[in-house]
Amino acid sequence: MIRFRSLGSGSGGNATVVEATSGITTTRLLVDAGFSLKELDARLARAGLAAADLDAVFVTHEHGDHIGCALGLAERDSLPLWMSRGTWRAIGGFSAPPSLRFARDDEPIAIGDIEVHPFTVAHDAAEPLQLRCGDGGARLVVLTDLGSITTHMIERVAGCDAIVLECNHDAQMLATSRYPPSLKARIGGRFGHLSNDIAAEILARCASARLQHVVAAHLSRENNNPGLARAALAGCWSGGAEAVVVADPTSGFEWLRLG
Repeated sequence: MIRFRSLGSGSGGNATVVEATSGITTTRLLVDAGFSLKELDARLARAGLAAADLDAVFVTHEHGDHIGCALGLAERDSLPLWMSRGTWRAIGGFSAPPSLRFARDDEPIAIGDIEVHPFTVAHDAAEPLQLRCGDGGARLVVLTDLGSITTHMIERVAGCDAIVLECNHDAQMLATSRYPPSLKARIGGRFGHLSNDIAAEILARCASARLQHVVAAHLSRENNNPGLARAALAGCWSGGAEAVVVADPTSGFEWLRLG
């Protein structure tokens, strides 16, 4: 059985806990740690967890709202820390700490009861990876921080049971926002962040009868709102708008269960 929850999702920080239980053992993976150590500890506590309950940390890329305190957390709590070599180089890594593990596109990783399948995406980072997590039955996809659709990505997320899907901005709100033109071009570009419309296209292409949960994540405070994100995703799967969960920047979302 898999369950998962966000500790917060937005430009101020991102972290998601994925938990798999075999009936005998339980494994918990933290995907990104985009907060200070103090703040992450507080958010874990609100979820009924502590850092000592985690089994590993996976960093998707080097941007601060994702990598945050990951190195300090891994060192303090002796946790295996996974990331791509490109991410490690981008943060100025030279001498790798003993806890560091390197992840690669399409090379599955066994972390206790969780099989992690990393895959590359189009984003303006050194070697960004997003994840499909499974327990041999249910499959969860975490898909944030990308700017455009690729065949490789669609093939990796198709047929999932749940998806945490970036809905960063509404294209019209971004176009008329107070952001400078260079930032608008970066966010809306093919290596930036997903608009609601492109997120909806991804959902339409990957949804199947087994899809149980859809989460709209990484919403911009300036250029999106939950109603627009829900409306964009509503017609792309059988659950409709009311069943779309929206991840809050501060509280994330409560535990969702698969299996």
